[in-house]
Order: sequence, then structure tokens, then C-alpha cells
Amino acid sequence: MKPLEDLLDVMARLRDPERGCPWDVKQTFDTIAPYTIEEAYEVADAIQRNDLEDLRDELGDLLFQVVFHARMAEEHGHFAFPDVAAAIRDKIVRRHPHVFEQARVDDVSVSWEAIKAEERARKLEARGEDVSALSDVSVALPGLLRAVKLTRRAARVGFDWPDARGVLEKIREELDEVEEAYRQTPERQDLLEEELGDLLFATANLARHLKLDPEAALRRANAKFESRFRHMERALGGQGLSLDRVDFERREQAWEAAKREERRIQGNEQ
Repeated sequence: MKPLEDLLDVMARLRDPERGCPWDVKQTFDTIAPYTIEEAYEVADAIQRNDLEDLRDELGDLLFQVVFHARMAEEHGHFAFPDVAAAIRDKIVRRHPHVFEQARVDDVSVSWEAIKAEERARKLEARGEDVSALSDVSVALPGLLRAVKLTRRAARVGFDWPDARGVLEKIREELDEVEEAYRQTPERQDLLEEELGDLLFATANLARHLKLDPEAALRRANAKFESRFRHMERALGGQGLSLDRVDFERREQAWEAAKREERRIQGNEQ
């Protein structure tokens, strides 16, 4: 535990009001939260790139964010890092009775969700908040991920399509409504945003039915687009051409060439 103790000591020194770092001292939960989110995404990026050395570093950055928040809470007399560690330890043990209590559990996922629901109900009751099936889904989550969590919660109480086919039909319906709104009132940004939001929500719901992470799928699509686009730039540049100076047909040819090259590389890798 020495490295962790050293890290906690480093954090304490950084936050020392007299001898610490001025930038670190003036930070609050609100100002640090965006960095915490950013570091979590960088962890996901390292995993997607299968860069384990970078993953080690990014996990360290994320751990530092946890230490930072815990230190600020300790300074205000709320809790300290050991309390954070103890809380997650207790939660994990509580949610795995089939491991730590030698209890018989026929369906682990059902048991896990039941325990989580019971914990959530107790927490909401203690706060005096409504005990809705959709309560306590963080509004700070990325939109696609929050859509998945909302539909998953609704599905637990039976509000769901029987299978992915129903969601696919819903997506077609929502796409038609986007097209209709664009055709009839293209100047109505508020209406277009609403219809597009419905389409994205339905797409996130499809991802849940297919047991896929929509954020991961979109990151992969982003990476694919970037790779193809950069290939187009290089290919045209090698011919003394610039992407913004060629016509639509030439761009389409370059895009298709990039796709063929991508398939060729993938075929060689397999």
C-alpha cells in the first residue's frame, strides 16, 4: 500500500493552503469534475486502442481524480479516501452474496439488479425523493449512455419491446418523422432537434437490445471515419490535389478508394 499512501501524501501537499500548488488549492468539486470525466474517456480510449502501457498511465490519472475529490471532501469534514475504498468494498461484497456469503444464486444478473434496486430505494427514501423506476439515473451521463440506462430501467418494470425488431420499426418511424419535419419546416430548429433526439434515443435503445455499448460503437465509427478521411487527404495530396479543390465525384472516388484500402488492410491482418 506504500505507493497509494505516497499518492495521498502528494495530494495533501498539493492542497496545502500555505505551501501547496496555487492551482490545486483553488480547485473545487465543480471545477475538477470535467477533468474526472475526461480521464474516464481517456481510459476507454486506451482500452479501445489496446495500448496497455497507456492504459496504466490513464488509470493512474483517473485514480488521481478520485484522490483529489476525496481530499477535498476530507478537508470539509465529509469523508476521506479510506471511506471511499471501504464503501465500494462493502458494496461489491453486498452485491455478490454468491461469492462472499456462499449463498445459492440461480441467476447472478437478476440477483445483482435486485440488490441494486433495493439499495437505490433505501437511498431515495432516506433523501425523501420519489421512488420511480427512473430515479437516480445521473443527468451528467453522456446522452446515449443515459438513454440506455433509462430504457433498461423501464424494461425492468415491463415497459419494453419484446425484441429488437420492434425497435428497428421504431427507428424507421422516427427517421420518417425527421425527414417529414425537414421537408415541411426546415427552419424550425427546435422541432428538428426534437425529432432527431427521438431518433437517437431509439437508436440507443436498439443498442441495448443488441447488448452493445452505443458510445463504444460511435467511437469506433468516429475512428473509421477519421482513418478513411485521412487516407483521402493523403491520396489526393500525392496527386497534387486538395480535398477542398476537387469536385463531388472526385471526392466520392477517393472515399471509395479509402474504403477498399481499409478492407485490404483488414483482410491482410486476418
